[in-house]
Amino acid sequence: MSRMLGTVSMGVRAPIIRSGDDLAQIVTDSILEAVKVDGLTPRDRDVVAMTEAIVARAQGNYASVDAIAEDVRAKLGGETIGVIFPILSRNRFAICLRGIAKGAKKVVLMLSYPSDEVGNHLVDLDMLDEKGVDPYQDVLSLEKYRELFGYTVHPFTGVDYVQYYGDLIRECGAEVEIIFANRATAILDYTKNVLTCDIHTRARSKRLLKAAGAERVFGLDEIMTAPVNGSGYNENYGLLGSNKSTEDTVKLFPRACQDLVEDIQDRLLKATGKHVEVMVYGDGAFKDPIGKIWELADPVVSPAYTAGLEGTPNELKLKYLADNDFANLSGEELRNAIKGAIQQKDGSSLVGNMAAQGTTPRRLTDLIGSLCDLTSGSGDKGTPIVYIQGYFDNYTND
Repeated sequence: MSRMLGTVSMGVRAPIIRSGDDLAQIVTDSILEAVKVDGLTPRDRDVVAMTEAIVARAQGNYASVDAIAEDVRAKLGGETIGVIFPILSRNRFAICLRGIAKGAKKVVLMLSYPSDEVGNHLVDLDMLDEKGVDPYQDVLSLEKYRELFGYTVHPFTGVDYVQYYGDLIRECGAEVEIIFANRATAILDYTKNVLTCDIHTRARSKRLLKAAGAERVFGLDEIMTAPVNGSGYNENYGLLGSNKSTEDTVKLFPRACQDLVEDIQDRLLKATGKHVEVMVYGDGAFKDPIGKIWELADPVVSPAYTAGLEGTPNELKLKYLADNDFANLSGEELRNAIKGAIQQKDGSSLVGNMAAQGTTPRRLTDLIGSLCDLTSGSGDKGTPIVYIQGYFDNYTND
């Protein structure tokens, strides 16, 4: 009988990772323990993934608020700076903002509305319509925002992020002015020194600001790109992808981890005889229809992965074949016809083929990273390693 299970994603428990730990050995040992204790049977083209958090922790890649402040002061002048388009997150941005505020005398905080870049809403779209506000044109002061929309809190956290960020900046000794706008250049009416905090649109924001006459323009990806007084750093992403560690430190996105994934792949090959793929993953990409947030706060889903994870899926849509090419077949005859169509793919690209329409047009690492992020969770599951089987199987694999 053909096996019934297709793709299976399993969280693997691991020790609590500390700075300096041999992560390659820990990941390998954790997988081998799952083989021994839980009967896991490795196969070629299985996928082993580890969350970016344990990679950065093992690397000791941390930065303090004071280090952030020093870098911000050196790059943006330490006077009045515009801080535009931050996401609304205590975990992702609040500690970074603490460092930014300590590196300036005044912060003009410009929040996008009705939501931030990853979907955290300040106000409902229907309220904008009701109040006659055009978010693409209108620049609102804090007073006008309160007059129109009052005091709103996040539906899940219960936090009024406008109040929270304003208080945080003041607590760090800086003056604060809060405005609401969606045009990057609106900040230039307040200051010519700008730190743009958007993630996936940062290049465009910088370009527009520089073209409009900004004097100093940096992104979060350009803060903490080198050590400050022995701190951690990330030469490619700076503060992007960082998370709160303590009230005074952030854990940065991991750096230089390609050797790590290849090392783990080699160790597992020697231990099991199987060629598995290995990747580091951060945020996946999916939307919560109630809270409206997208899980896209990291600059990339996967900062490092082995060669077999390069590319995009090359799949046929079974329901298309069943409803069109083989509409007159059923039962075992239909099953065999579909298997034959899959076997004839021969590895060539299916781009433009109608039988491939509806298959997810995303990179493998982004798809698998989303699966891993959902599997491991972000709380107390204790499974920062994910083991996936059957991802590259299809209907013909028994």
